[in-house]
Amino acid sequence: MIIARILGTVVSTQKDPKLEGRKLLIVRPLNLDGSDGSGYLVAVDTVGAGFHERVLVVSGSSARLAQGMKDTPVDAAIIGVIDTVDFIND
Repeated sequence: MIIARILGTVVSTQKDPKLEGRKLLIVRPLNLDGSDGSGYLVAVDTVGAGFHERVLVVSGSSARLAQGMKDTPVDAAIIGVIDTVDFIND
């Protein structure tokens, strides 16, 4: 799983029929201290997440196992909205 922040949306007028009605969001992975990580992902939103929220993202075959994603051609899916993260660095 990846902790990420939502930064934007992707609009696609032509796409696989199984992606019709799905919200595509641009997310940036976060480091454990909450700072921005590197790179970006486009993920299908399965939970109704909003702009700048921290979210849990799964990728690969796990994304296709997310709620409502069976047989859908996705590589990343948002499966949760994060309320808090508690990290203890020894």
